Amino acid sequence: MPSPTTPAENLLLLATRFTQHTDALTAIRRDGTSPAAELNEQVTAVQRIAAAALDIVDDLNDQQMWHSPAIRGVYTRVRQLAYMATGAADHLQDAVDILLAFREGVPAEESGLVLTRHQALSEAGRREYLASILTSLGAADCLNAAELYVADRRRSITLPRPPALSPAQTTMLRAVAQGEVMIDRAKPSAHRLDIRLTISTVRALESRSLVARAEYLPWSRAERVHLTQAGCRALAAALGGPSPRPLTTLGPVSRPAATPTRAPSR
Repeated sequence: MPSPTTPAENLLLLATRFTQHTDALTAIRRDGTSPAAELNEQVTAVQRIAAAALDIVDDLNDQQMWHSPAIRGVYTRVRQLAYMATGAADHLQDAVDILLAFREGVPAEESGLVLTRHQALSEAGRREYLASILTSLGAADCLNAAELYVADRRRSITLPRPPALSPAQTTMLRAVAQGEVMIDRAKPSAHRLDIRLTISTVRALESRSLVARAEYLPWSRAERVHLTQAGCRALAAALGGPSPRPLTTLGPVSRPAATPTRAPSR
């Protein structure tokens, strides 16, 4: 039976879900055959992400630990993640409603007018864009929160021993956790991160079942690299130690903290 997951592992799993959601939104074509149905699937997906973030808050509450500034920072980041995901779900639901109203020929709630096809697609696209902005840094925020948690807890409890990873492998796992690693024509790259990655490192991690590839877009040959559950466990154990090199120059999150409540799906 697998051992219970830690808050750090769950945060890294949540990072993967943020990346999968972002890719799914990118793949939706609003002028396709069933954009409303595809968007509605992502409403459900991002609502589940919000619920998973709140589950991590519950998990943190169950930990018997002093709420140091770092741990309070973890709470704030995770609650922000839930808040942003909830907001994204609302925007996506608005997009679904607009597309359905156009299809059924009923007036849009805001204007009271029946929208043209162009207007409906444009308005739905605007809502989808707002949703994507809210969740675009979700994976990176999850990694940051996991690092805060592990760095703080290493001082007071014995955490699992990190697996034997080379600096290049650790760098790769961190980049993958942030949802940045793509493979195109057997060449990996990290979008928004100025680091050098090699296909041999990807294959070494794949051989240990720490990462896996997935289709990025139906019309693209590129692949997204994700952490597996074993990869989340390995990276969580490796966090808190010296980093091979900084992966991003992004500063700390400055979003206003909020504590969302679990709201029923529309």
